[in-house]
Amino acid sequence: MSEVDSNDVLVSFRGVQKSYDGENLIVKDLNLEIRKGEFLTLLGPSGSGKTTSLMMLAGFETPTAGEIQLAGRSINNVPPHKRDIGMVFQNYALFPHMTVCENLAFPLSVRGLSKTDISERVKRVLSMVQLDAFAQRYPAQLSGGQQQRVALARALVFEPQLVLMDEPLGALDKQLREHMQMEIKHLHQRLGVTVVYVTHDQGEALTMSDRVAVFHQGEIQQIAAPRTLYEEPKNTFVANFIGENNRLNGRLHSHSGDRCVVELARGEKVEALAVNVGQIGGPVTLSVRPERVNLNGSSESCVNRFSGRVAEFIYLGDHVRVRLEVCGKSDFFVKQPIAELDTALTVGDVVPIGWQVEHVRALDPLLEAN
Repeated sequence: MSEVDSNDVLVSFRGVQKSYDGENLIVKDLNLEIRKGEFLTLLGPSGSGKTTSLMMLAGFETPTAGEIQLAGRSINNVPPHKRDIGMVFQNYALFPHMTVCENLAFPLSVRGLSKTDISERVKRVLSMVQLDAFAQRYPAQLSGGQQQRVALARALVFEPQLVLMDEPLGALDKQLREHMQMEIKHLHQRLGVTVVYVTHDQGEALTMSDRVAVFHQGEIQQIAAPRTLYEEPKNTFVANFIGENNRLNGRLHSHSGDRCVVELARGEKVEALAVNVGQIGGPVTLSVRPERVNLNGSSESCVNRFSGRVAEFIYLGDHVRVRLEVCGKSDFFVKQPIAELDTALTVGDVVPIGWQVEHVRALDPLLEAN
């Protein structure tokens, strides 16, 4: 991670560990700096440590080792309600016996604001989430999306320096979820508040974030802007977890500078970018994105050229996923925009395919069985 001016850092995890049983570390050695005003997403599968890290920042969990700093001071012993942090949960956590207006006023009244201040802030935040007309309703009278907006407004109403969101859109249907993703992103851009967001949904992370930290087995595998994570994964876990990915297993044949040659099981050789490789003769996993593979004539200029047998077409509206048998693998995918698909192509056809060196990354070997 590039060095950040210490004045720009809002949150700092320093050597943070968390264990529930004294033996297994859920979070192994977390060193992370979160910048003021950024939208940072913690992304990873269940059990990877992302939610535990968020809960330690919120104050609901205590680190087993290490220190968490907020605005330059240690908050390890500061109770949650004194951390100046807004929280949004998946289950909304609204008070059912209070109206929308009362739910939003609650964080302000416990902080001792005057009635005038409270009503002004509640009014402002209601219009921000476009719920002015719903102030007197109870949570049970609102849809899921409206309840999530109230939860969002409640986290923002006391103008915290940091807002934490734990899978906040998990309970919503796809269309509403996508709409809310954009709404939260635009709110963040308008308010400039720092957001730390937890999700296991890679699409959500790529859509919303300034940076994404990919967690696996209690450690950050890579932290970068969405485009960098997708185009330049540092290891096989990140390549597989973010977006769709073709994997080819082989051995390192030769290595020169940032390029290498990998020999596949049946003897084919692939020239690739050497990103995370070991010794000559050692195992390597090649990673190629489906949209970077060229079919038929467009493969002629590619350094890496092979043939593939068409096994299946999967129609997805604006594009088609073509499943091919390539280099002994039966699940090699090519993504083709509808406009570019050769309509004469049929199942069983053997076609030339290829990809450029800069689009294939030689990474660490995949440990799980393929």
